[in-house]
Amino acid sequence: MPDFQPTLLAQVGKPESHTRRVYEQSGGYQALRKVLKGMAPKDIVETVKSSGLRGRGGAGFPTGLKWTFLPPNHPGPIYFCLNADESEPGTFNNRILMEDDPHQVLEGLIISCFATQARVAYYYMRCEYPLAFERTTAALAECYEAGYLGQNILGSGYSLDIYMHRGAGAYICGEETGLIESLEGKRAWPRIKPPFPAVEGAFRKPTVVNNVETVACVKQIVERGVDWFKSIGIPPDPANPRDAGSYGPKLYCLSGHINRPGCYEAPLGITCQDLIDRFGGGIWKGRQAKAAIPGGISMGLLKADEFHCPLDFNGPGKFGCLGLGTAAVVVMDETTSMVDFLLNSCRFFSHESCGQCTPCREGTHWATQMMTRIKHGKGRHRDLDLLAEIGETIGIMPGTTICGLADGAAWPIKNCIKKFRQELEEYIRRTNPTGWMETNPVPALELVGIH
Repeated sequence: MPDFQPTLLAQVGKPESHTRRVYEQSGGYQALRKVLKGMAPKDIVETVKSSGLRGRGGAGFPTGLKWTFLPPNHPGPIYFCLNADESEPGTFNNRILMEDDPHQVLEGLIISCFATQARVAYYYMRCEYPLAFERTTAALAECYEAGYLGQNILGSGYSLDIYMHRGAGAYICGEETGLIESLEGKRAWPRIKPPFPAVEGAFRKPTVVNNVETVACVKQIVERGVDWFKSIGIPPDPANPRDAGSYGPKLYCLSGHINRPGCYEAPLGITCQDLIDRFGGGIWKGRQAKAAIPGGISMGLLKADEFHCPLDFNGPGKFGCLGLGTAAVVVMDETTSMVDFLLNSCRFFSHESCGQCTPCREGTHWATQMMTRIKHGKGRHRDLDLLAEIGETIGIMPGTTICGLADGAAWPIKNCIKKFRQELEEYIRRTNPTGWMETNPVPALELVGIH
């Protein structure tokens, strides 16, 4: 860690870092020139595959392997969708790159499109990012002006057009098939898979969907090499044949009850405690830590005594969390109410559920209703068991939904009840001293007037 030098954020903070002029002064677009002059698409795919790069959007699927799923010798068209929807609470690493270093993202995107032989790319950006949209649009114009986009890029014979598409603020559009449906002008209902997008994606053609930070890493891998990338992070766990390793640098979002919130770059595998102390300056106001979300609210919770958890693709799962997710760490101090946390979590996922799958639509709704009753002093201990049951029965993993939104809704419920049950039970007893032991169904009329 002492020798680690940021690469993804190397230009952030420099004057005019979002312009092509400043980007080229730091060696920008040399990796693209190298690719177009001396590398075949299959060489780039193999390079990215060998690097062990895993997608930075949440699932952590190996990027190079994902590219190989495209049908060989397909006549085209092949599309590339850049997922810049970034709607996971606490996450803003893509925004930093798009606002302060959009050309790094575009260079990585162009290289990725060349590798997958896509000649049209859609840059899907959430509408709540006006500055990122403005600067990325300007950067695109600069790329066309310089010959990095359009017909016969740099005389290579390769052509590529990139189109900006703004989302409408729906969390579900971060799911790749929901994004594709939205891109096609339809309601963003995730598709049943298979077929996967690599076989039948946008406009029913082969499509690659990658995240902003992922393509920025592609640029760095091509420029610096596989050995450099694999010298950072955590190798695979030999005891876990399913662990593909956690290589490379990672952008960690750090927010909540800390002294220095922000977006920081560190090697994959830094512990939650190190991230909080070294980058965040510790817990604010001299208070004690109580819990932290390790990678966006959908990943669940770490208790304060679990902060030694390594923030790599394998670490959070050992502590009962869903995974690393977007590496958005939200810290909560000792004054935080877990009732409030769980109510906010349930309310968010209920609002963002697309409603296509009954277990998700109804499960998130009823979880919110129960938490609302608990918050307003009408809770029962039995409600915690019902909530836990909801958490175990919705999602892809129990096989009841099409996409993973329900899993993301379930994990905070399961985590919070398991790790903070005593606090939740004490709150229920204190606020409902005469009814907390009730086991009969609660009359629906009791919900009237509770908002």
